[in-house]
Amino acid sequence: MFNYILYRIGEFIALHLPIKLCYGIAVFISDLRYIFVYRDRRAVRENLKVIFPEKSEGEIKRIRRIMFRNFAKYLADFFRFSKLDMQYLKKNIRLENMHYLDEALAKGKGAITLSAHLGNWELGGVVIGILGYPFWVVALPHKYKKVDNFFNFQRESKGVKVIPLGKAARQCLAALNKNEIVALVGDRDFTANGIMVDFFGKPTLLPEGPAAFAFKTGASIVPGFMIRNADDSFTLRMEKPLERGESLLELLKRYNVIIEDYIRKYPEQWYMFRRFWRE
Repeated sequence: MFNYILYRIGEFIALHLPIKLCYGIAVFISDLRYIFVYRDRRAVRENLKVIFPEKSEGEIKRIRRIMFRNFAKYLADFFRFSKLDMQYLKKNIRLENMHYLDEALAKGKGAITLSAHLGNWELGGVVIGILGYPFWVVALPHKYKKVDNFFNFQRESKGVKVIPLGKAARQCLAALNKNEIVALVGDRDFTANGIMVDFFGKPTLLPEGPAAFAFKTGASIVPGFMIRNADDSFTLRMEKPLERGESLLELLKRYNVIIEDYIRKYPEQWYMFRRFWRE
């Protein structure tokens, strides 16, 4: 319940102050938090050492500090969703390769947009919703109902429809069969029923959902990422659609390579505050 109060305070600040000032406050709070969250700092360091074994301790610390700050900005952006409109999009969002999404939908079997906990995936979904695409996201419900409702309202107020993770399969299939878009993240398994594959050269469980839905429905997987630029604008970039191929595992491995490439290129925007790989 305390988190809910903090979120509402954050929303009030984000809606009533200029965005640059909001970012400044968010970064200040992030820097204070950074001092005390030893477990999170350690987990992020261990993850980055797997991705960049060649980097020095100083380089790892620099990436880690920026990542904490970027996540604070991500939250500030989330709290401002109710202010977003087409004017904001034209001023702050660069769209790249949206035709890939159109090509996937033209086949009439729906599309699976695949992303990761990278950049601002929530904002990417809102942008697609504002552009008028029929868009669903699968989201992990929060254990506190008020917090869950708060997060879902932020998404749904901009045309993004939410599917709770525990009820995802049937609703995802229904949406795809109606030639709509279902958004999934592929870099973390929340069900303990994932597939063991190599990720940055080390085995881990990753969700099979994107590949499984593609095989079940014939929908194309369209990787997409909302990347924060140096000036705090964004680029929403879609990658070439992935067809099913020979096997579910082969398809999963192909889109994992794309996720790895984005994380390697934008490590300061991969928000993974838990130890990702375990021995």
